[in-house]
Amino acid sequence: MLDVWAEKREKGVDFEWWHWIVLGLGLVLAELAIPAFFVIWFGLGALLVGLVLLLAPGLGATAQVALWVLASLAMVVLWFRVFKRSEHKTRIGQSDGDTIGEIGLMARAAQPFERGRVRFQKPLLGSEEWECVVDEPIAAGERVRVVSVEGSFLKVSRV
Repeated sequence: MLDVWAEKREKGVDFEWWHWIVLGLGLVLAELAIPAFFVIWFGLGALLVGLVLLLAPGLGATAQVALWVLASLAMVVLWFRVFKRSEHKTRIGQSDGDTIGEIGLMARAAQPFERGRVRFQKPLLGSEEWECVVDEPIAAGERVRVVSVEGSFLKVSRV
């Protein structure tokens, strides 16, 4: 029995398929504690290597690590190049589409490059009054329409 262990020590580290599965599950679960959405790809790469070893045992340790690195990096690149890019083509989760065109009343006059306040009859994005910016002077009491959302301010123009 000791000869078997001595032989394994001389050969180097041999990873079994279940080592990669445990590593992969550990990294995927670590993603819950690390909110970067980056560790998951290395966990999925380890799961892939575990499945490859299960189907085709005999892959050397160097080849396993190389496969893990390549699979993980390929998934990261795929995420940022293909799937993440398509996220910007939609307006899902953005509320400015519902806000643009709303009519309000100027509560405080505004000048270009100076903020004013606009009040809405019904709450807009959770508040009845909003800071606003304008392109032309607008007096208090005038009706205005929301043209765009610029950060935390509304850009408005006269109706």
